[in-house]
Amino acid sequence: MPDFSDTLVDRLAGADAVAVLTGAGISAESGIPTFRDPDGLWEKFDPQELANVEAFLDNPELVQGWYRHRRQLVEEAEPNAGHRALAELEAHVSELSVITQNVDDLHNRAGSGTVIELHGNITRNYCMDCDRPAEPETVDAAIQDGRPARCPECDGLIRPDVVWFGEMLPPDAVERADAATSRADVFLSVGTSAVVYPAAQFPVEARAGGAYVAEINPDTTGITDEVDESIRAPAGEALPALRDAVSARTTG
Repeated sequence: MPDFSDTLVDRLAGADAVAVLTGAGISAESGIPTFRDPDGLWEKFDPQELANVEAFLDNPELVQGWYRHRRQLVEEAEPNAGHRALAELEAHVSELSVITQNVDDLHNRAGSGTVIELHGNITRNYCMDCDRPAEPETVDAAIQDGRPARCPECDGLIRPDVVWFGEMLPPDAVERADAATSRADVFLSVGTSAVVYPAAQFPVEARAGGAYVAEINPDTTGITDEVDESIRAPAGEALPALRDAVSARTTG
């Protein structure tokens, strides 16, 4: 049984707004390999050499193929107990916003109502030239034909809707994350090492604004010394137990 305090349960049960920052740790429990995990024919490639505009323009077919492979891994995965517990926690708090560094769409598939995607979503694609959304089938068909995927409207190259190295985070997502952080009475940092900015700053800013901040992670993180409480357990164990404790408090 994960060890968390009555204070955390009480604060969650009485919160007007809760914000949750999630990272790769929560999705690893769904079997999704991390960005740098070796994987068969892609093992020889350095992700940093593929996940940037220059690499894409130099060899769009290669980069599209790599992201197609990663998208297929995501589509084969399922939301785990941690994803589902966060979605179910919404029934017991007035407002819950999930701020995620993940691009795998699992929070949406689990049923979370407010998901702020800081790094985009690998299941979506769009044209670099005209910004029109592009269906995954367009990319798949082109790759199977041995050619780069292009927009059927303007012939521009189609790219995944993710943030590459050297690119800014989507301003709208950052603005929404800032707003959710400033409103939060409780802030949870889940499955993230909390070393990548600006995401790592959100829990610190929340605590400075008066929120009760707890991290859920089997390991120490970059913010361990700056939170109110650390729960040393995987998200798939800690979040269901926390949901149940809050549910008992609010309905008992």
